[in-house]
Amino acid sequence: MNQVKITKNQNRLESMLEAFFFNYRPLHLIIFAALTVFFIIQASEIKPSASFEKMIPKDHQYIANYLDHKEDLKGLGNAIRISVENTDGDIFNKEFQHTLSQIHDEVFYIPGVDRAALKSIWASGVRWMEVTEEGFSGGPVVGSDYDGSTRSLQQLRKNVEKSGQIGALVANNLKSAVIYAPLLEKDPETGLAIDYQIFSERLETLIRDKYESDTIKVHITGFAKVVGDLIDGLAQIAIFFAVALLITFVLLYFYSSCLRSAIIPLVCSVIAVIWQLGLLKTLGFDLDPYSMLVPFLVFAIAVSHGVQIINAIAHESANGANKNKAARLAFRALYLPGLIALISDGVGFATLMVIEI
Repeated sequence: MNQVKITKNQNRLESMLEAFFFNYRPLHLIIFAALTVFFIIQASEIKPSASFEKMIPKDHQYIANYLDHKEDLKGLGNAIRISVENTDGDIFNKEFQHTLSQIHDEVFYIPGVDRAALKSIWASGVRWMEVTEEGFSGGPVVGSDYDGSTRSLQQLRKNVEKSGQIGALVANNLKSAVIYAPLLEKDPETGLAIDYQIFSERLETLIRDKYESDTIKVHITGFAKVVGDLIDGLAQIAIFFAVALLITFVLLYFYSSCLRSAIIPLVCSVIAVIWQLGLLKTLGFDLDPYSMLVPFLVFAIAVSHGVQIINAIAHESANGANKNKAARLAFRALYLPGLIALISDGVGFATLMVIEI
């Protein structure tokens, strides 16, 4: 009796849903078209962005302790390191030091850099110290009397050796030096969060393109640079997506031998991706560089479901049903497993928000 009751309720639900979708098809098409246009507009405004704190496990006790004392630990956390390498000798020559000082000054004036915490051997806060017969003696690593002469370069070498910065701001082999630049949370010029794409472009144009040569190599690392490079790779990701569309279309066409059956799942799948991106913008989110593959997953899932629906309609049409009846029968057969699959996919994506890194 219970099984009969469940079956009757299921059949009643099928009939209600089928009537709701198929009896008002023009209305649904108009609504879906309007929503698609709206989400296209929203998706066109979405911008890739990233936050340093979003990329770290904030609930971990070490990270939580750091965030509680972040103001006291200024200079730690989100930072970039620019390694300036001399490929034709060590760092103690006039040309290299001139280039290093210019790069230090360029980095100092890039918006978003915490200038008070900027470090290199050219920073006045980086000092050497020694114990003498008269007590403690010290001063800036690059003294105010530095003029690039042989004598001042020899003094610079001694200061570096006494500063304790070998292995930190100066390489162990003395062939490269590092500029350590902590970043602020917000751009002081705009008051907004740092745009890592613009920041990365400034590093390339103001530092690498300007100062790199046959004897000077510039290496840049850090969260901001990595994210900036990921955002710059969006164009390549778009190309990959277009290639994926083309390959999927060719496979669908060879599978179905029908141009319409190959195009419809693709168009609907692209609409699903547009809705996803549009919903992100509508809900106030931006596209995270580390989740750029999610639209590919949504596209793949949509193609899979679309092919199953096309197969079911083709099967019913082969059994003599007209196109409207075939679509209704396909809906009856697939709405429940399709709904369960979508819920399962949603739960799977939702776990990305709750799993601790």
